[in-house]
Amino acid sequence: MRIAMLCSVVRREEKLLLEIMQERNLDVVLVDPREVVFRLADTTFWQQFDVVFERCISHSQALTSLEILNGWGIPTVNTAHTAEICGDKLKTSQALIMAGVPTPRVSVAFTPESALEAIEEMGYPVVLKPVVGSWGRLLSKINDRQAAETVLEHKAVLGSYQHSIFYIQEYVEKPGRDIRSFVVGDETIAAITRSSEHWITNTARGGKAENCPVTPEINRLSLAAAKAVGGGILAIDLFELADGSLTVNEVNYTMEFKNSIAPTGVNIPGKMVDYLMRKSSTPAALTVRTQE
Repeated sequence: MRIAMLCSVVRREEKLLLEIMQERNLDVVLVDPREVVFRLADTTFWQQFDVVFERCISHSQALTSLEILNGWGIPTVNTAHTAEICGDKLKTSQALIMAGVPTPRVSVAFTPESALEAIEEMGYPVVLKPVVGSWGRLLSKINDRQAAETVLEHKAVLGSYQHSIFYIQEYVEKPGRDIRSFVVGDETIAAITRSSEHWITNTARGGKAENCPVTPEINRLSLAAAKAVGGGILAIDLFELADGSLTVNEVNYTMEFKNSIAPTGVNIPGKMVDYLMRKSSTPAALTVRTQE
């Protein structure tokens, strides 16, 4: 089996994945998307791989690369379809709703005036998010009209694509934590709670990770959410509601997991490599090198 790992920065996650691949004698080539030139009439370089494992930080680089590779018929994890949906919060919300997966209410507007109308219709507080973004960045909790007018004005003046679409989500009162589950293929392999005194509980923003047993309901919703966005290797963010039920907030397609291995006791990178190996049955000798 020969794998191309597409990544611009070798983080702790990628190092853990490479260690597992080395243990299993897999042939891996590290490919930096910043150095890639995709010659659309020449697929020679990419045809040597059984699968391309996407681990990019940049969503635009990841999605464009996957679209080209899948267009050539080259297997990738995850697929361009999954990346396109998960990389856009609006498309994720649509996919979850269409699949009947519970998710917070969302309204979308294109001007500050219509956004303010949508916010007041939904009721305070609400959360404003960029449609494309990660790590809990550029999120705004809007508690009242004055705050809404201020944030909407700022976004209008900033004027970039990130701020030109107003994605408005109902605020879910969490019990000081949320749940992140990890889906690999058709299995929910582990879950954690992420606790913080701040309303944003991402571990990237200081949330504390602790093991969360994978209950039948967590498993059911996680698999349903994964299927709704196209499946693969995914992290599902869930909120606990006051009545004890769960709702799916977001789905992440290039998941981070370094803070989740110790609390869960699950070999998450091992499970991920297992999934890659199911793409081929002919492991070869390991060589880790950069793109030639």
